Amino acid sequence: MSTPVETRKSRPTIGLALGSGSARGLAHIGVIHAIEESGIPVDAVAGSSIGALVGAAYASGRLNTLEQDFLNIDWKRIGTLLDPVFPRSGLIDGRRIAGFVRSHVSVGTVERLPIPFCAVATDLTSGREVLIRDGDVIDAVRASISMPGIFSPVRHREGILVDGGLANPVPVSAARALGADIVIAVDLNYNIVAGKSRHRPAGSGVKSRHGKGTAGKRRIRPPSTPAVDRIRSWLEKERLPGMIEVLLGSLHIMQEQITTGRLLIERPEVLIRPPLGSVRLLEFDRAEEIIRIGYRSALGPLRELAEALRQPNGPMRRT
Repeated sequence: MSTPVETRKSRPTIGLALGSGSARGLAHIGVIHAIEESGIPVDAVAGSSIGALVGAAYASGRLNTLEQDFLNIDWKRIGTLLDPVFPRSGLIDGRRIAGFVRSHVSVGTVERLPIPFCAVATDLTSGREVLIRDGDVIDAVRASISMPGIFSPVRHREGILVDGGLANPVPVSAARALGADIVIAVDLNYNIVAGKSRHRPAGSGVKSRHGKGTAGKRRIRPPSTPAVDRIRSWLEKERLPGMIEVLLGSLHIMQEQITTGRLLIERPEVLIRPPLGSVRLLEFDRAEEIIRIGYRSALGPLRELAEALRQPNGPMRRT
């Protein structure tokens, strides 16, 4: 089993907490680039959901390969990574995703990663947070990204594991468990609900495949009554979300609330919040834009930390 990082006497131990956020998680790549440019060393990495994928690739020294893969991705490639199954415990099996993870992690077990690493998952039966600090890297990441209802859960020892974002969307405590004195945390859930509302495309009602409104000339309209008129008016103004949108919207609300509460208690020394409220679940084809936003969002907070680390009495862990 992996052990926490030993605290270095010359400087504080620095941990990176990479949060959940589906395609928004590509911002982690930009943040890591900013960290490397600033000269700040990273001694441990904890990741939740997409943060576990990026964190594992970074800890194995393969982040650049992962970045290039995402920069070249399109919707056709995204489709090849999804393996739909008869919906029992999830819509997607996840084996192809596991293969994708395997191609971007250079070692087989968590213990062998060059940088100490921890993936965060949630035990579906108990609701407790699970820190995976040993065993197969692919299984660890696969468990951490298992969004309920979308991906099938993963059996791990005695538990059934799903997405780490359900219990700990920004794993500051997991980075502390790895021995970090200073935690750089990336919160991808800040203001995402309001952000999606502001960027929601203006709808023009329910449309036919020809692009015309449902109230076309050939459509037989029901009798006009006050109740029917109200319903028709509502349908023409507001498009009802589909099942996936309802599920993901609910998860977004929950994760934003959990993140807010946990960060009040588990405060990182550096908190980075890229403005990514308009990015949807699978918009990995916006990789270049998302990575750039992550990079720019990190520059200011990291500059302050880098300057503090250069001081004789550098930054200390918050109490």
